[in-house]
Amino acid sequence: MAVDSAEVRAGIHAMWASVAGSWAEHADFVDQRGASEAQRLLALAAPAPGDRVLELASGPGGLGLAAARALGPESEIVISDVAAEMTDIAASRASAAGLGNVSTAVLDIEDIDSPDGAFDVVLCRHGLMFAVEPDRAAAELARVLRPGGRVALSVWGPREQNPWMELVLDAVSEQIGAPMPPPGVPGPFALADAARLEALLAEAGLENALVGPFDVPLRVPTAGEWWSRTLALAGPLARVLGSMPPEDADAIRSRAEEGARAYGSAEGLAFPGVALVGSGRRP
Repeated sequence: MAVDSAEVRAGIHAMWASVAGSWAEHADFVDQRGASEAQRLLALAAPAPGDRVLELASGPGGLGLAAARALGPESEIVISDVAAEMTDIAASRASAAGLGNVSTAVLDIEDIDSPDGAFDVVLCRHGLMFAVEPDRAAAELARVLRPGGRVALSVWGPREQNPWMELVLDAVSEQIGAPMPPPGVPGPFALADAARLEALLAEAGLENALVGPFDVPLRVPTAGEWWSRTLALAGPLARVLGSMPPEDADAIRSRAEEGARAYGSAEGLAFPGVALVGSGRRP
C-alpha cells in the first residue's frame, strides 16, 4: 500500500503537539540524561560568541538553552520545533533562566522558513529520524548554514543497542501482531545506520561529514518509573495503549517489565543506550 507522505507528516506533527505537556513535565530529566550528549554536539559544532545558532526539532529546548548559556548575550539562539506547543515551553524555560539571547520559532525541519545562509550553526538532537524525507531535511540543514557554518546532530543508534525503548516496541508489536511503528512511519530508529546517516549529510553538500556512536545510558530507580517516562515521552505508544482494553495494556507492560529485569542493578534499572552523533560543514 502506498504511503501518503503528507498525511504521515501531518500525523507526526500533530503527535508532537499532543505530547508537549508530558515533555514539559519531564524536561529536566531529558536534559539531565542528555547533558553529556549536548556537550558533545556543542563541541562538534563549535559555536563562538556572536554566532547565530538554530536548534531544530527542539522539544522543550534543552540543547538550545545549553548553547545560550555557553555563548552569552552577544549570540542569538533560535530554538525551533514544528509544534508551537513545544516552542512555548522552550520560551518559558528561557525566560525563567533569564536567557535574553533566546528566541523561538515554529519551523519544519523538512522545509525551514529561513533564508539561505541565515545561521552559523545548526543543532538537532533526536529529531532528524522523524523526518518523513530525511534527505530533504538534511539538505535544508545545509541550506540555512552560511559558508563555513557547522551542523551537529544526533539520532538514536541501532535498536538492539537501546533496550530501554526496544523492549517497549517489541512488547507492543507482539501484542498487536504488527510492527511498531507501522511501515512507512518514521520512528526512533529510522536513521540507526551510521553509514546511511553519514551519506545523507555528505549528499546534502556538507564537507567533513562524520558520524560515530555516543553512549547515552538510562538509569532509573524502578521499572515503574522507566515505563511511565517512556510512555510520557513517546506519544504514539501512549495512544496505542490508551486505545486498548486494560488487560491488553497490562499484558504489554508485564512483558516489557519482564524483559527489563535483565538490566537490574543495586540502584534500580541500568539500561545501555547509544546515539549516533553526526557533524559536517558547509563549504
